[in-house]
Amino acid sequence: MASSSSTKIDLNQISYLLITGASRGIGQRIAIETARKVKPGSIVVLLARSASGLESTKAAILEVNSRITVVTSSVDLTNAPKQLLEEIIDKSLAKTPTGNFGLAAVVHNVGTIGNVERKAIDMNDRQEWEEYFATNVFTVGVLNSCFLLKFKDCAKKLVVNITSKACLLPFNSMGFYCAGKAAREMYFRVLAAEEPDLVVLNYSPGPVDTDMTVDIQDRSNDEGIRNYFKGLRDDSTMLTTQQTTEKFLSVLEAGQFKSGDHVDYYD
Repeated sequence: MASSSSTKIDLNQISYLLITGASRGIGQRIAIETARKVKPGSIVVLLARSASGLESTKAAILEVNSRITVVTSSVDLTNAPKQLLEEIIDKSLAKTPTGNFGLAAVVHNVGTIGNVERKAIDMNDRQEWEEYFATNVFTVGVLNSCFLLKFKDCAKKLVVNITSKACLLPFNSMGFYCAGKAAREMYFRVLAAEEPDLVVLNYSPGPVDTDMTVDIQDRSNDEGIRNYFKGLRDDSTMLTTQQTTEKFLSVLEAGQFKSGDHVDYYD
């Protein structure tokens, strides 16, 4: 990783944080641990489909930092229009000027695995393709644009894409996931190239013990993939959400990466 002091992120300031997929798993843990570090007056916005999961995350955040504002919004990002996304951001600000924040950060953690019961040769359902990309690519790009245009005057802006090694390497049974992750990461790499004042990080969290990896282990059509995840669990070598979040925060705080880089947990 190339060193660049301009990518170093200081969370210990008045910040606006928006995290998608924040009701469970990696997104929940990232939300809690980033919110722990920000200063009073900060706003943390949590997006996911599960209202109860979001409330659980909110309660955990307020336990570790009670002097910030936490806003939740239960939304299905599969078909969320631009106007709704803009409204969520506007309402969360409650007329607070965006210039009040030393840092504006968005963490695009939302992600689904797709149909791992299909092989690539059988992925012939156009609606299935469209719904997968709507959630994992299209709405991510729209939300990202809404966020950056709203905070264009903020001094420091951070964009995080939670990615995967699957954007670089093919994994049997994971055609939707690999294709979506590859498209999504390339969008963020283009963004980093076009906008040198942004800090863009593509963070690959490694194999983490979440509902998603359980789903892959249970439903994948490929025996090798099923056995891979089973082996990680049986050997207790699968990462926890706490472990990967600690690495994520250390990457941000060290700033030893170039904007747009793909940084893996094991780097």
